[in-house]
Amino acid sequence: MELRTLRYFLAAAQEKNITRAAELLHVTQPTLSRQMMDLEKELGTTLMRRGKTGLTLTDDGAFFRQRAEEIVALAERLEQAFVKKHGDVSGVISIGATEAVGSRLFAKLIKQFSERYPLVQFNLYNEMADYIEDRMDKGLIDVGLLLEPVDTAKYDFIRLSQKETWGILMREDHPLAGHEFIVPEEIAQYPLILPLRERVRAEVLNWLKREEKDLSIPLSYTLLSNAVLLVEEGLGCAFCLDGALAIHSSPNLRFIPIRPKRTTRSVLVWKKNHLFSPATALFIQEINMLRAKIE
Repeated sequence: MELRTLRYFLAAAQEKNITRAAELLHVTQPTLSRQMMDLEKELGTTLMRRGKTGLTLTDDGAFFRQRAEEIVALAERLEQAFVKKHGDVSGVISIGATEAVGSRLFAKLIKQFSERYPLVQFNLYNEMADYIEDRMDKGLIDVGLLLEPVDTAKYDFIRLSQKETWGILMREDHPLAGHEFIVPEEIAQYPLILPLRERVRAEVLNWLKREEKDLSIPLSYTLLSNAVLLVEEGLGCAFCLDGALAIHSSPNLRFIPIRPKRTTRSVLVWKKNHLFSPATALFIQEINMLRAKIE
């Protein structure tokens, strides 16, 4: 039994689909199917049941998966130890990040890692959290910086300690610009620029205690950077977080927190039971060291 076979099995178990697992592993579907059948023949048991909805593990399959994960993890740690010893870690790590105060800590983490492993390159995608999750699920992004709420059931993650406060971004000549905080009754009568992300949008509407049909919403945004320009033009007031760097781009704008107060936190996430490159595995190891400091 080869280590490669264990990785093939773990990919199939994770994806629950031979075709998707084959694409992830860059092998043909018949090749992966044959490898799985040979593995079952070698072990003398059925590990997976093939059905219309995909693959499901048998009891033996679940037990084998647990042991296979331990063996692969141990092998990867051994490989990484030699890679670090020779100092020649290289490759590309794909990062997805939303606009959040957690970006500052993330930036420091990336900088420190780059200094330690100068041959590693990063691809940075600034996108809405839902898009980052989708790209992560497809294997196009390795690590994501998301804002809560996040469904962490399918991810390993650490929750950053810094809290971010929700508020309203408006022009300094807006009638409410002099207020210390904003309550729903005051802002609901004005044109509003809302986040496009469904879970966050629902929370905003819940705070407003109104339905979308009862509000004037001339624009919805994924990232705040361009929406800020439209706030400057007077299109409306934008719901956003105080940690978004874009809100500090103009002296003509004012951020006012909402009441009742609403806060959220940033979360660093990566796929559970996923086969990462040595460089990405090392980067995740650095993130886990950060977890130890936070906890």
